Amino acid sequence: MKNDTIVIGTRSSKLALWQADYVADCLRKRYPELRVEKKLMTTKGDKILDAPLAKIGGKGLFTKELEQDMLAGGIDIAVHSLKDMPTEVPEGLVISAITERFDPGDAVVSPKYRTLENLPQGAKVGTSSLRRKAQLLHARPDLQISDLRGNVNTRLEKLEREHFDAIILAVAGLKRLGFADRITEVLPREMVLPAVGQGALAIETRENDREVRNLIAFLNDEATVACARAERAFLARVEGGCQVPVGVYAVPEAEGRLHVEAVIASLDGARLYRDAAVGSAAEAESLGTALADKLLAMGGIAILHEIGLLLDRKA
Repeated sequence: MKNDTIVIGTRSSKLALWQADYVADCLRKRYPELRVEKKLMTTKGDKILDAPLAKIGGKGLFTKELEQDMLAGGIDIAVHSLKDMPTEVPEGLVISAITERFDPGDAVVSPKYRTLENLPQGAKVGTSSLRRKAQLLHARPDLQISDLRGNVNTRLEKLEREHFDAIILAVAGLKRLGFADRITEVLPREMVLPAVGQGALAIETRENDREVRNLIAFLNDEATVACARAERAFLARVEGGCQVPVGVYAVPEAEGRLHVEAVIASLDGARLYRDAAVGSAAEAESLGTALADKLLAMGGIAILHEIGLLLDRKA
């Protein structure tokens, strides 16, 4: 940070800009004398739109370029959707704050049919997420799941242009961009568990930049952090980036407890392993890791091996 100016790195999609502006506004309100600037960047995940994310491969598809610029001193902080963050952060960088979680749900957008239950046999449903695909097919094996890439606005346009009967998007993204009225159903978590950290923002900084880390500390929400620690520990244990068919969701309970629920499913939805655990929020990582071990032992390990081989063949 130079001359009382902090530079925020962000992707250039409307949702990413909303997230960066949200953090910028919080900083300006807290520190009226601080100058806050944005630097827009394009990531690999933004550039390759003609292939499913799972086929592109690698982790950090939406974060790597921002992280490289931060290490080079071009930006002071990067604002990400927490669900886009790999479980391993590059050396020299750290997640210094996680904001209070917004709605973590998954939304159905279907002007004609409204709900998943009302979709006809063989309906065409759009999503780019293996997690959503696997859980949806477990509930409705008849559905035809088609890949849907692009930012929120692009996906909403494709709903009609590419004749989808429904598309599935994150509730948080739709609400943040003013599209709450497009939501026709929020999928029950009994059916579809969200992605790790879905609905929360992660603010990444250089590890040794104490001044900036102290500046943004007020944005850190301890309850969300505990949930994220459990969820990210689960994901780290199953060795997945954002493109594996796993869902996990942690909720704070009374007396410092944490309830964590997770799922691992085959791509066709035929096999699904799901369980929950409750423990101390102070031991969030152990809770997430133990739950991952349990689901892997139930049969999840075989699914993940199969998916790895399947995606390797398709790549």
